[in-house]
Amino acid sequence: MSVNLIRYESGDGARWGVLRGDLVLPLPAAYVSTADVLADRAEAARTLLADADAPGLPRDGLRLLPPVPDARILCQGANYRSHMIESGMNPDRAFNMLFTKSTASLTGPEGEIVRPGHVRLLDYEVELGIVLGAPITGPVTVTDDDLDTYVGAFVLADDVSARDVQLPQGQWYKGKSYPTFCPAGPYLCVPGPGEVHRWRELRLTLSVNGTLRQDSLAGDMVFGPAATLTELSGLERLDVGDLILTGTPGGCALRPPGAAAQRLAGLLPEEKRWELFVTTQSRSSAYLRPGDLVEASIRTADGSLDLGVQRHRVR
Repeated sequence: MSVNLIRYESGDGARWGVLRGDLVLPLPAAYVSTADVLADRAEAARTLLADADAPGLPRDGLRLLPPVPDARILCQGANYRSHMIESGMNPDRAFNMLFTKSTASLTGPEGEIVRPGHVRLLDYEVELGIVLGAPITGPVTVTDDDLDTYVGAFVLADDVSARDVQLPQGQWYKGKSYPTFCPAGPYLCVPGPGEVHRWRELRLTLSVNGTLRQDSLAGDMVFGPAATLTELSGLERLDVGDLILTGTPGGCALRPPGAAAQRLAGLLPEEKRWELFVTTQSRSSAYLRPGDLVEASIRTADGSLDLGVQRHRVR
């Protein structure tokens, strides 16, 4: 059975707790990092849950913090078939697009997404986050059979993106790394035995002002967690608590121009081409604007894996 861990603000700093209904049961103060709470695969949390007399705090009223506070954030781009198709890409001729995002972009599951003053094309991307449960110190071949060795937890995230920085400037890192551009949580969902293999059943949804924009099963991924961990292991060391954002489904605000428009734009100087891109995209009402309410969730249909709900206002 999975357990949901919460990181919250208390009078003496950040604390960890385990969710039981509407209560949060505090874990000992010695648990500080994500690696601390994943060291025993949340057995301490399970023991606490088994104690019917353990005192708890009402979840409502707690200020929730991102449950991956010091994570390096590695990301996959265009990793859902639906997203690739709407972007004009062929999912059957794909490569695993990898990039990074600043830890400074992390924010909690509730509050505000702050749009920088110069950004006109602010986009959303609900994503399933994989939190490392074991270090990877060199090249390994990860399979579906041993995936639970490396996946310590799942987390809900939103890869907020400034498209007019990311694309015209070719600055993926900068366009996705402004403060508040990576809401994470509310829960660090630690799967029980065998539950890691249900990742394909997780449904990702995101709405803006109550209108559903994204809705897909994680099984629509082109490159699943095992393949991605295998590839990343050949590039760098991965530590417990590091976060991999596994891509977003179709339904983002970004819509590339049609083939004819792209051919015409190709005749223009690069600067003019990107000016036209920003001007055209700015006409879309799908991009986020101040005051918009963004809500996201990830869960299985039976609720046995539930990563919680995020709510943010755009400022």
